[in-house]
Amino acid sequence: MPDELMGRHPEVTQDARELVELATTEEGVGELLRRGLDWVSRVVPFDLATLFLLKEGRLEAVAARGPLANQAVRKHSLQLADFPSLKQALETRRARAFTEEDHSHGDGDPFDGVLDLPAGHACMVVPLCAGERCYGVLTLDRAQCEKYAQPVVDLVEVYGQMLATALQGAEQRATAERLHRQDHEHAKLLESQLGGDSEGILESSLSPVMRDVSLRARQVAETDTPVLITGETGTGKERLARAIHRWSSRADQPFVSLNCAAIPAGLLESELFGHVKGAFTGANRDRAGRFQMAHGGTLLLDEIGELPVELQAKLLRALQEKAFEPVGSDKTVRADVRILAATHVDLHQAIAQKRFREDLFYRLSVFPLRLPPLRERREDLPQLTVFLLEEQAKRTGRRGMRVTASGLARLASYDWPGNLRELANALERATILTRGQELTAQSFDLPGEPRAREVSGSAEETPAPLSAGAKVPTLAAVQREHILRVLTLTRGRVYGEGGAAALLGLKPSTLQSRMKKLGIARLEGFTAAEDA
Repeated sequence: MPDELMGRHPEVTQDARELVELATTEEGVGELLRRGLDWVSRVVPFDLATLFLLKEGRLEAVAARGPLANQAVRKHSLQLADFPSLKQALETRRARAFTEEDHSHGDGDPFDGVLDLPAGHACMVVPLCAGERCYGVLTLDRAQCEKYAQPVVDLVEVYGQMLATALQGAEQRATAERLHRQDHEHAKLLESQLGGDSEGILESSLSPVMRDVSLRARQVAETDTPVLITGETGTGKERLARAIHRWSSRADQPFVSLNCAAIPAGLLESELFGHVKGAFTGANRDRAGRFQMAHGGTLLLDEIGELPVELQAKLLRALQEKAFEPVGSDKTVRADVRILAATHVDLHQAIAQKRFREDLFYRLSVFPLRLPPLRERREDLPQLTVFLLEEQAKRTGRRGMRVTASGLARLASYDWPGNLRELANALERATILTRGQELTAQSFDLPGEPRAREVSGSAEETPAPLSAGAKVPTLAAVQREHILRVLTLTRGRVYGEGGAAALLGLKPSTLQSRMKKLGIARLEGFTAAEDA
């Protein structure tokens, strides 16, 4: 701001400071415009001050002050193309005082037909531009026939620049809020679709250790205390986290999950905290991170033990201060988020190996919960199979499936290194391969023991004794037939969810290697076998 203006108008210093502060507050556009006109009235005389915002080539009045302000003025609009002088002010970004000569030889008075202003009255047009955007104009009119002095024009031009900056900030906040609401609703939709009845699988447990975990989880859910959920892979850590969220006062807010092991280290910071446009190659727009998406709700940091050390300090600050800066931004963003963390990693060992920060560990593990492996809660197998089969029926359409007594005995004889996830896969494979609705001992082809025979599923079946000299199929032949059947069901798809590898509980590379060894050729769109 020019020094001579500061000297002539000492009150400008405070007003300018207030305008700068306003540009960073949470005020809405309406309040910004009202206060902007009030400030102009302190230092510049006018009978009418009107704010026009530019919308699709038209200038539409949105606020007016002064003795001449009336309903007609507040509803007034102009076609920008009809007023070259206004268009020029926006293009040059310079404020300008007009005289009667300008109006008579130019494009006329913007208020012709709305106000009866005398010829030669004082008039000023101030562009409202910030960055690459012009938001509109501020016009000042007086009934007196004199021209605004140039120092006054310069002063109001500075006000216009500040007001435009405040408008820009309000617009960006409104956009961020809209995107946040969209992300918020999207997160709630995903939570409702993927959550399942997490509470049911916990509360139906017969295992004393699981009942204790469920009780403690319910108690901590009522607070905002951070929870660290530990346990082997596949024990249901995310299910427990969803249950804690649903038992909490934040149940109507989003549940957002981030798997720290599934995202490349270079993208994790952006996933957590978001980024602004231009922060890095490919950042074509502002993007909210998981913290912003979970605002008001719960954020699960799954596989927290895999979080890169260089990012742990930033996460610790975000947890301590409930604030962070998106990648590429210097503006602090605040988020009200309840933190849950989960890991299968021994964090005490990771701390000893300098792979995990001790201060972050103590911040996250205020209330630790350990989920036992399935081999320590075999008494829960009947309830778990019912729950998982019902859950799968929503996706596969195979309703009414049940595991018989011999099937449960078969499941109980296995140690389940993959825990609930492996059990769910075994049940889904058995459901696909069984023609009826009963899953018997022969329905399950668990690792280490080949599937004994075809299953009708109508009742418990006992393998018929082999007669002397009967031809017994080789293990390779049984495996080959089984893989072919699964590939037929998946229409030759090996990879991805619902693919043959997932249904068989194998890595895709392992399945392909076994197919090659057994002489199974994978054709485009379907699967065929070469004669062995």
